[in-house]
Amino acid sequence: MPLHLVLASRSPRRQELLVALCPGARIEVLPPPHSDERGFEDCHDWGAIEERIRLIAREKSELVAPLWRQQPDWAASLLIAADTTIVVREPAGPLRVLGQPPTDDTWRETVRSWFERYYLGQTHWALSALCVAWPDGSRREQVVRTALRFRAVSAQIVDWYLSTGESRGKAGGYAIQGAGSLFASHIEGSLSNVVGLPLEVLQEWLSPASLPTR
Repeated sequence: MPLHLVLASRSPRRQELLVALCPGARIEVLPPPHSDERGFEDCHDWGAIEERIRLIAREKSELVAPLWRQQPDWAASLLIAADTTIVVREPAGPLRVLGQPPTDDTWRETVRSWFERYYLGQTHWALSALCVAWPDGSRREQVVRTALRFRAVSAQIVDWYLSTGESRGKAGGYAIQGAGSLFASHIEGSLSNVVGLPLEVLQEWLSPASLPTR
């Protein structure tokens, strides 16, 4: 019987990654019923940020779980939830989490300021929390961190990138799987983690040896 996976996400990029990881699997998408999530305004160190993103992924799973259990064959499936964000370091020292740019016309200036203040010639981090739930009530969670260094490029190149519109709706204002990859000079860790789903961890959890017996 093929693996049956339910993805608790609105992200088409996560779905694409999951299909690539498990090409023969049956994959269904059940997004959370609303997009309200906890923020990171009070999180300024790694411990607090990692605990918060782990909680966000778990809450996504819990929101979708009732819908999952209404599926006729839910007892043969696994529920996968994840959350990804970008973490930067302020010049004064504390960490800061960057979410998606504003949805109004200020998004360009916001993303431009992120590139100038945090990205160009510096290292920042992509952080993902992965949560997988089994029908028997068991659950596995892990936070994965990837370090990225961006090249120091001219303001004209940043303006060109903003003109593509790729920044909109992306955590941190760029897409590493798209034109945003042109900025990266070094990536330490999982590339798929930056896109939104740490495939290396998920592959280990979905391997036959790790799956619960029925």
